[in-house]
Amino acid sequence: MEQQVRVEPDVGGVRVIVCAGEFDQDTLEPFRAVGAAAAADPGVRRIVLDLRGVSFADSSMLNQMLMLLRTGRLVLAGPVPHQLDRLLLLTQARDLFAIADGVEAARTL
Repeated sequence: MEQQVRVEPDVGGVRVIVCAGEFDQDTLEPFRAVGAAAAADPGVRRIVLDLRGVSFADSSMLNQMLMLLRTGRLVLAGPVPHQLDRLLLLTQARDLFAIADGVEAARTL
């Protein structure tokens, strides 16, 4: 499955980035680009990363997620898919992220 990255229109300073498919160092650029744009936009007070459709992610995706986390504005919209959740657990990074049950809950965290 090819990766897909979609940015929903900002509402109330919240930018939702929807990711689906497989993400590794060769397919990460669309996610990296929209993430960097969100992090650089002073009008974005929260970045919601909807990961429900991610079927595979490697350490390069995790690295980009950590870079967004450093903005202090990132919330993950779950449920986090099993493979990605396992990556977060194995790297001991899961507890670093705020994870909400769905996009609407993530908007309000």
